[in-house]
Amino acid sequence: MTARSRAAVGRPPRFDVLIAGGGLLGGLLLWTLDLHGGPPRLGLPAALTLVSLTTMSAAELMRRTAPMAALALAVPALTLDLCAGTLVATVLMFTDVVYAAVLYGPAHVARRIPPHSVLVTVLAAIALTAVWQKPQVVMAIIGIALITIAPAWTGIILRNDRDAAQAARLRAEQIALLAERDRDRAVAGERARMARELHDMVANHLSAIAIHSTAAQTIDDPAATREALGVIRENSVQGLTEMRRLIGLLRGPRTAEGGAEPAATPTLDGLEALIEQARTSGRSSGLTFVLDDARSPAGPGRTGPEPAAPAELAAYRIVQESLTNALKHAAPGEVLVRLAHDRAGALTVAVRSPFADRPGPRAPGSGTGLVGMRERAALLGGAFEAGPESGPAGRVWLVRAALPAAGEEARR
Repeated sequence: MTARSRAAVGRPPRFDVLIAGGGLLGGLLLWTLDLHGGPPRLGLPAALTLVSLTTMSAAELMRRTAPMAALALAVPALTLDLCAGTLVATVLMFTDVVYAAVLYGPAHVARRIPPHSVLVTVLAAIALTAVWQKPQVVMAIIGIALITIAPAWTGIILRNDRDAAQAARLRAEQIALLAERDRDRAVAGERARMARELHDMVANHLSAIAIHSTAAQTIDDPAATREALGVIRENSVQGLTEMRRLIGLLRGPRTAEGGAEPAATPTLDGLEALIEQARTSGRSSGLTFVLDDARSPAGPGRTGPEPAAPAELAAYRIVQESLTNALKHAAPGEVLVRLAHDRAGALTVAVRSPFADRPGPRAPGSGTGLVGMRERAALLGGAFEAGPESGPAGRVWLVRAALPAAGEEARR
């Protein structure tokens, strides 16, 4: 902090200068008109009231910049004024100094002034009653209370209101900040969910289109080219349908009057159609696809719990993404999809595909599919793992996920 800035900090506000100047001029006017409280006491000269008036004006200049120093200066000035003749202007300025000390002073000191003002008033009342046994003592006690208790408690009331308003503003700012953070997290979560849905809906079809279009360009066989073009057309139509469904979800639900059909959520009952589509897309790559549904059959004797809708959707999307990755990267061989329930009742999904160098065209991968599958399992409180493993038929790429049952998910 520079010397100029320090001087600016200690400079009294314009309002305080006006109070000090007005009090000084008012006191001089009262002195000139001989309007004071009475003759001097204790043999003091009446001119000392001007000294106390000037000192009190100086204290007023410090009412906000140094409130406790102003109070320390005002107390002896008031005592001198009461003994030398008493100017009303000096007494009024003292009440303002007490008020300012409580309102602007340090909290731990300012809050002690009101009870001390009461104590001073009580002691003064006892002393006056003992020394001056006249009816006028009541008016004197009331006057002491007006210049000590009244400004002190007025200042503490205003200070409490100011502190409460400031605390309310801080709480409002904190609530607004928390709401903004919650909104950002909600937006980020929704964007991540949209990214997963878009990837899972379209990546399978685009991967098949990329593989078969590359095959159609490299294989000089009219029959193979026609088959590839057929697969490309089928996947492009299905991908377009999925995109339209996603766009409908993003635009929001509409009523039946609007003519929009509700979007169907994929379920595990649709895995047969999904695997049949993968068989068609992977035929040229030497891939075969097998579904092994080892879940307990539906009905009264079924022991496995019915998966909740989010778990069923997550299982469907994990299988869909695993099949897409197999079409893009797996070596020729069998791709096995297995569904079952573990001992805890969780739905387990396992997709096993050959892991080796693959001849022929391949579609590039970005790794976002594994991230999306892991996020889907984590959101449901499940477990997910993916990576190469050694098996009886050689190395395989294994994707495994365990998703909680309906009751367990509800408890989460």
